[in-house]
Amino acid sequence: MSAAQPPGNGAPHLLVVIDPVARRTDGESVRIAKDVLSAGSHAKICLPDGPAEFARALSRRGARRPVVIGDDRALRRAVALLHREREPATSAVSLVPVGAAAALELAHSLGVPMGAVAAARTALDGAVRRLDLLVDDSDGVVLGALRIPALSSAPGTRPDRTGVTAVWDTCRSLVRTLVRPPPSAPAVPPATHRLRVEADGVVLNDLWRPVESVTVTSGCGHDGIAEVTIQAPGGDPVTTEAKAVTVSGADFRYRADIQVGGPVRTRTWTVRAGGWGLMLPVAEG
Repeated sequence: MSAAQPPGNGAPHLLVVIDPVARRTDGESVRIAKDVLSAGSHAKICLPDGPAEFARALSRRGARRPVVIGDDRALRRAVALLHREREPATSAVSLVPVGAAAALELAHSLGVPMGAVAAARTALDGAVRRLDLLVDDSDGVVLGALRIPALSSAPGTRPDRTGVTAVWDTCRSLVRTLVRPPPSAPAVPPATHRLRVEADGVVLNDLWRPVESVTVTSGCGHDGIAEVTIQAPGGDPVTTEAKAVTVSGADFRYRADIQVGGPVRTRTWTVRAGGWGLMLPVAEG
């Protein structure tokens, strides 16, 4: 059997950065993706042990196009690093998704193939799609959705009991359960917080009106417009479009894609139209 031929001169030059979490999660998928990429390109393989080495490898890519093997967190880290170099608008990133299903929701929503072979082939011969980027005033990025939910406090609990007392309490609880149905728990009102939300300078919600959540989603295209949704308790959501959104109030946390940020008292997110590029399968027809 003849040996595999090396990539031709027209093959792309890639920097393949394999996230350490992917190597631990699914080494077989990593190996398959690496073999496909190496067979179809001039690939430099990097195996960083942590975020610092990940950043160092990406900064030394030269003219090579970056390919990340990992989950949503690894993709977001790569785009954030390129943004800090002011590079995402002129370069494209490829992702071979490897990880738990919950850690690949962003990749799935963006249209990245979920299989290692299909994703690796897309990295080789796919097409660049320009996507909007949400950038906050601390230089953080959001690739998909930003969510600011109200956090409910845990209900009060009795002190822990141990030994004979705990056993006796358990027996009495079991007997009550067998004798009669447990009483229905009282309805718990939804958690809320008080936030001022401004969209392109227009106040959508002020501090006097509690809200359950605020969501900001950048478009899947590159029109530079984000959708802002405010959910108030007991009412219909309020939705509008904006290029910049400012949220302020008491300390709040937010979820940017898969990453949790905060607490902060004010933060502004601005849409960068077509701010980054992602390699996706070529559309048919």
